Amino acid sequence: MGQQEFPQHFPQSGWVEHDPADIWNSTLATCREALAKADATIDQVVSIGITNQRETTVIWDRETGKPIHNALVWQDRRTAPLCAKLKEDGLEPLFTEKTGLLLDPYFSGTKIAWLLDNVDGARTAANQGKLAFGTIDTFLLWHLTGGRVHATDATNASRTLIYDIHTGGWSDDLLEILRIPASLLPDVKDSSADYGMIDPAVFGGTTRIGGVAGDQQAATVGQACFQPGMMKSTYGTGCFALLNTGDTPVRSSNKLLTTLAYQLNGKPTYALEGSIFVAGSAVQWLRDGLGLIEHAAHSGELANDADPGQNVILVPAFVGLGAPYWDSECRGAIFGLTRASGPREFARAALESVCYQTRDLLTAMTADMGSELDTVLRVDGGMVASDWTMQRLADLLGVPVDRPTILETTALGAAYLAGLEMDFYPDPEAFAKLWMRENRFTPTLSAAARDSAYARWQDAVRRTLSQS
Repeated sequence: MGQQEFPQHFPQSGWVEHDPADIWNSTLATCREALAKADATIDQVVSIGITNQRETTVIWDRETGKPIHNALVWQDRRTAPLCAKLKEDGLEPLFTEKTGLLLDPYFSGTKIAWLLDNVDGARTAANQGKLAFGTIDTFLLWHLTGGRVHATDATNASRTLIYDIHTGGWSDDLLEILRIPASLLPDVKDSSADYGMIDPAVFGGTTRIGGVAGDQQAATVGQACFQPGMMKSTYGTGCFALLNTGDTPVRSSNKLLTTLAYQLNGKPTYALEGSIFVAGSAVQWLRDGLGLIEHAAHSGELANDADPGQNVILVPAFVGLGAPYWDSECRGAIFGLTRASGPREFARAALESVCYQTRDLLTAMTADMGSELDTVLRVDGGMVASDWTMQRLADLLGVPVDRPTILETTALGAAYLAGLEMDFYPDPEAFAKLWMRENRFTPTLSAAARDSAYARWQDAVRRTLSQS
C-alpha cells in the first residue's frame, strides 16, 4: 500500500479544484511506494487497475498532455447557474431519461461546458480536435500509456451527464445541448478490458492495464455485491450507497440516481445510487477548519464522550446537499447548541450527520424498490474503522452493518477487474465466496428512539434547504 494526500484548492465559495499535476505525481509516488514495499518491479505485476473519483473533470492538450485548467472536482458547484437554466428550459427529463442522472453541478457534462466557455481559446481548440476530456481515470490512463490510449469505462462514462446508459454510447442530443464536440470524448470500454500497456518510461518496465471503474462501482465489486438487492456504502470524502438492481435500470421517484454498477463482457449491470457530498470531509473540517482534533481517528473517541442529553445536529451542506435533496444552493448549519456544547458534541454531530444522511438514502431506496429492504449494509472506506461510528450507523438505520476484513474495497475491486481481464481471478460468483466479514454491528437502539432522533435531523434539514 502507498498513500499520499494532495492539496485541494477553493478559489471561491463552492468552487473546488485539484491540480492535475498533483494527481499524476502522487499516483506515481504511491505506485512506486507500493512496489518498493512488495519488493517488486512493474514487470512482475500481472495487470493494473485504475479507480478514481468519478465526476472530477480534466481537459488537456492532445499534443502536449498539459491540462488547460485545474481539474474541477466532483464537489465543485460553479455550474449551478447553467444547471438551473437547463431546468428552466425543461430539459431535465431528457437528461434523466438518457443518463439516469439529475441536472446538478456534481456531474461532468456541465463542467466540460464551463471549461470550454471560460478558458481562453478552449472552445476553438476543442472544435479543431486539439483537446481531450477525461475523468481522472482517463487522464491517468493517457499519461500511463504515453498518450496512446484515450479511453474510459462504462461506469465512469455513466457519470458524465452525456452518456446514454440504455444504448451504451455518447448521446448526440445531449452533446448538442451542452455544445460539446464529440472529438473531445474518450472511447468507452467494459470495466474489465484491455486498456493498453504502461509506457516503459513511467516505471522502467511495462505491464497491461486491465481494469477501470469509478470508485463507488469498484467498491461495489470489491464488496462482491454481484446479486440484485445487495447494497454497499462507502465512507470516504463523501458517502455513496449503491444498490444492485441487476439487468434492470430502475427509474427513481425519490431523486436517487440510476447508474451502472459495472459492465462485463459488454453486459451492463445497473444500480440505484445515493450520493452524499460530505462524510469524511466533515471530520476533516473538525480537524482543519475548527482545530478540534489532531487526527481523524480522534473523532470517534470524542463522540463517545459526548453528553447524551444534548441533541446537537450538524447539516454539513458545505457544498450543498446531494441525494435525496439535490439542493446546490443551501449551506451548512448547526442546530441545538447550548452553553454546554463543546468539541465532544461537535464530533458526535459530525459523525451522526453521516449516519442520518445514509438513512435518507436507505429510505429513498426502500420507496423506489416498492418494499422494505430486508438487507445488510456492507460498508467500507476510511470512516468505517471507527467502531463508534459503525455502531451508531446500525442504531440509526435499524439494519445490521457488516465491515469486511479488507477495508480498501475500492482498490480491491479495481484489482479484481484488472485480474479478471488476464484470467488471474475467477468469475464473479467464485470471487464473491472469498469475501469475508470482520465484524457485524447490530442495532441496539429502540425504534422509537431511532425515529425520534431521525425526526430531529429531518427538521434541521428542512430549515437548511435553500427553498425552505
